[in-house]
Amino acid sequence: MSNDLVGVWEVALSDGVHRIEFEHGTTTGKRVITIDGKEILKRDWMFKLVGKETFNVGSSDTKATINIDAVSGFAYEYTLEINGKSLKKYMENRSKVTSTWVLNLDGIDCRVVLEKDTMDIWCNGEKMQTAGEFVDDGTETHFTLGDHDCCIKAVSSGKRRDGIIHTLLVDGTEIAECVE
Repeated sequence: MSNDLVGVWEVALSDGVHRIEFEHGTTTGKRVITIDGKEILKRDWMFKLVGKETFNVGSSDTKATINIDAVSGFAYEYTLEINGKSLKKYMENRSKVTSTWVLNLDGIDCRVVLEKDTMDIWCNGEKMQTAGEFVDDGTETHFTLGDHDCCIKAVSSGKRRDGIIHTLLVDGTEIAECVE
């Protein structure tokens, strides 16, 4: 690990939580971006110390940009944008368009993510095969995790402000949604 490490961010995407690290050598002009421990970009001898680096994160190639701004003298500020939004704004918006559950099945930690706009379901970075059906009070999307039957039920809350409520059932047992 270099002593030039200036920024570390955890970004929750549908395919998992990714750790982004940024090294900035202000004397050498070096820039290094590492995602989940794998170096994806390295530039040496950059004479312009401010600017931006754009790259992709995750299996869906989500666009990310690290902005390097001078604050005063030789002090710099580093901000991460995801899909053109600040990380904070992106995560706030993401909580509206996804539901996430974290559970342990047969000794394995599972992170299940529902993308509400596409109804795609991801588990630990893998897009699941699903079967959807309409039922009396809404929809059910069925999939399996190992030997377990899973279902995400979508029912109307009856309140316009709350919209549709998504519930994960594993072998008939409801799993509490987590907040990322």
